[in-house]
Amino acid sequence: MSLPIVKSPVVLFLLLTCATTAPFWALGIATGDSAGGRGAYAVGAMWGPGIAALLTCWLTGRSISSLGWQWGESRWQALSYLWPLAVCAITYGLVYAAGLGGFPNPDTVSALRKSLGWPGAATWAVVSGWFVLFATTGLVRGLATALGEEIGWRGFLTPALHARFGFTRGALLTGAAWAAWHFPILFFSNYDSATPLWFSTPCFVVEVLSLAVIMAWIRIRSGSLWTGAVAHASINLFNQGYFAPLTASRGAVTAYAIDESGAVLPLVLLAAAIFVWTKRGSLKDVRSTG
Repeated sequence: MSLPIVKSPVVLFLLLTCATTAPFWALGIATGDSAGGRGAYAVGAMWGPGIAALLTCWLTGRSISSLGWQWGESRWQALSYLWPLAVCAITYGLVYAAGLGGFPNPDTVSALRKSLGWPGAATWAVVSGWFVLFATTGLVRGLATALGEEIGWRGFLTPALHARFGFTRGALLTGAAWAAWHFPILFFSNYDSATPLWFSTPCFVVEVLSLAVIMAWIRIRSGSLWTGAVAHASINLFNQGYFAPLTASRGAVTAYAIDESGAVLPLVLLAAAIFVWTKRGSLKDVRSTG
């Protein structure tokens, strides 16, 4: 099916993204829990951009293969898994070294002992064992949800804006759309709510814009949307699922330092994004679509 009257596939994609996400955001706002329904609200919302991208392709007659489904060279997928881990390790290493948080959180360790069924295990065994389990099986689960967003943001929007505006503006515009897409639950539900909005919102925006630059470079360089899905799953996995819960509080300051509502992760990501941005010249002869 083709709709010749559609002048801007990007605008159509953004409108469809709002439409497909709105029911789940509404549920998250109404209940005050953006991950309500045992995570069903979040999963539904995260698949909104992916469904929107597929619908945009269908309505405009664009080939779905243009979204970058090929796996590509495995080195790019390995990099997409490892760089978020490195960023998180640096972030939380700085937090612990500065005394802004401790490691590990005894309450989280106690809960993990019970969940894993290892009641007599030493703390180091619980922490390291959980890392191995979470870094492997957790990635599979994380990919199932991250892929929904990444079909939209890195599969459709990043190459479309790159082709029109070039790397810098294309990546930042993608990041701006990605950040704004979170605003309903950021402002009206409990997403990223550990610190006041006046603090958490700029931290979150810097984080997302920085992620958009890094992920755009790898997406364009590799030609594969899977790099975005792997990186998205990996950053969620190691930040939200591992380091943040295992960080012990050192008072109110800890919330202002860690996770997406704190300042350290956005600053480390910003430094990484600036480094990647200096490598943008290597994309001149690379096709922007899959």
